[in-house]
Amino acid sequence: MARMTAARAAVEILKREGVDTAFGVPGAAINPFYAALRAAGGIEHTLARHVEGASHMAEGYTRTAPGNIGVCIGTSGPAGTDMITGLYSAIGDSTPILCITGQAPVAVIEKEDFQAVDIASIAKPVTKKATTVKEAAQVPGVFQEAFHLMRSGRPGPVLIDLPVDVQQTEIEFDPDLYEPLVPHKPAATRKQVEKAMDMLAAADRPLLVAGGGIISADASELLVEFAELTGIPVVPTLMGWGAIGDDHPLHAGMVGLQTSHRYGNATFLESDFVLGIGNRWANRHTGALSTYTEGRKFVHVDIEPTQIGKIFPPDFSIVSDAHAALTLFVEVAKERAQAGKLKDLSKWSAAARERKGSLQRRTHFDNVPLKPQRVYEEMNRAFGPETRYVSTIGLSQIAGAQFLHVYRPRHWINCGQAGPLGWTVPAALGVAKADPEASVVALSGDYDFQFMIEELAVGAQHHIPYVHVLVNNSYLGLIRQAQRNFDMDFQVNLEFENINTPELGGYGVDHVKVAEGLGCKALRVTEPDQLLPAFEEAKKLAAEYRVPVVVEAILERITNISMSGSDIASVNEFEELAAEPAHAPTATVPLG
Repeated sequence: MARMTAARAAVEILKREGVDTAFGVPGAAINPFYAALRAAGGIEHTLARHVEGASHMAEGYTRTAPGNIGVCIGTSGPAGTDMITGLYSAIGDSTPILCITGQAPVAVIEKEDFQAVDIASIAKPVTKKATTVKEAAQVPGVFQEAFHLMRSGRPGPVLIDLPVDVQQTEIEFDPDLYEPLVPHKPAATRKQVEKAMDMLAAADRPLLVAGGGIISADASELLVEFAELTGIPVVPTLMGWGAIGDDHPLHAGMVGLQTSHRYGNATFLESDFVLGIGNRWANRHTGALSTYTEGRKFVHVDIEPTQIGKIFPPDFSIVSDAHAALTLFVEVAKERAQAGKLKDLSKWSAAARERKGSLQRRTHFDNVPLKPQRVYEEMNRAFGPETRYVSTIGLSQIAGAQFLHVYRPRHWINCGQAGPLGWTVPAALGVAKADPEASVVALSGDYDFQFMIEELAVGAQHHIPYVHVLVNNSYLGLIRQAQRNFDMDFQVNLEFENINTPELGGYGVDHVKVAEGLGCKALRVTEPDQLLPAFEEAKKLAAEYRVPVVVEAILERITNISMSGSDIASVNEFEELAAEPAHAPTATVPLG
């Protein structure tokens, strides 16, 4: 058998598990691992500016292509705790990332050694498994198990903590004899799918709810095929956006309290049966369950057994990987179609499409300062169907989901369950790293942008180009809107007179100067007719200089974006609605 350090064995396993990219920050307790990484070659490392940033880069990298697993690496103590937010985000969104941390020597872990912390215990609630490896001979098995866990069942993150002396200990390990473990994924049975299809056959106004599990299972084509065979309109969740293109005749719009369409909510409220696949029934999708569930039956298909019945009890459920389930759904649907046993749903699907062409929000405003709706309208013009959008949380993301268009899976990459501010910049870098030739466009409000703004320097240093659309109203906009219920506007203002840039007129931080100081390009837009030219210029600059390019749009200070506090039947529409085609010129279905 070959002998090598445990750190070198870990690196060799990473390569044999398909890893060729990693993000991280070296330090004393992880330096033996970095030495092995350097000596082994084959894995390209991107140096982050903050270890939390490395974890979000890993998330973006994973989410970009089937089979990707992002790896983030950090030294001991605070590096691990910095990555907890990334792990929380990853487990909430079923994203497999591997977090590798250094640790104090085994003998002094519990003796207040410098930067020694029980990171495995801290990370346990936000990982599928977190382990501090105290025996060097166990390193290969722990790494092998990590990849098996990340790929089995509901995907998710794993943390491996390596004491510095464990990393340096020589062990017997032959990389050429290493084999990855076959992941376990539950699969629907024919009998289960027949039962669900029988329930579907009894419905007059059925809907498909397409969750993020469809995208992570690489099952979007099967979803569309099943929808087309049966004629059932599809409602993607925010995490499932792109599973069916926005311009597809059976795309019925998104449903929810915030990231929803008027026509999506209206069609859902008319439905009598819902087949949810790979979705969580998250509260911002459902709103009040009494309204969401009343008058309709539910079938829930999900890979995680404990997710079934977690939010409300479905009428029937199937524990299955989305790809396996949809393969059977397509098979059974084809058989029933050939036998003439599928109900004609053309009137129902036509009614859903009619709502899509009539219940629209206005995007075309000529106001100065800008209304955010106009920004998204011009983004639809500037960025085509191949664009990979990246965003996290806030009014910018909510409005973006209401007005932007997504046509392909993995082309809306959004932090869903955790929603940490600062996620967007590093995640966009991870996406661009995973698909270097892609058109990557990030979307942030000013506060999200400021949280991890230092990561722009990573894009400049490593030549990772993308376009970052920054909508700036110098406010914590979503929190300000929520504070209306408390009759206050408290501690949410970000404006101040910038003594170095008085022409900003109270908007505070000069994002253009900051971005340029970090080695990037930046443009500022104050009038609506400047938006499209600025986006086109940003694409050219990103291609020429191979760095992130920021386009800052100066918005009106206060815009209330359509949303409801509790019920999908009572969404507040604060702005004028579209009444003629010119009010929503980039809608996928022209206003009728």
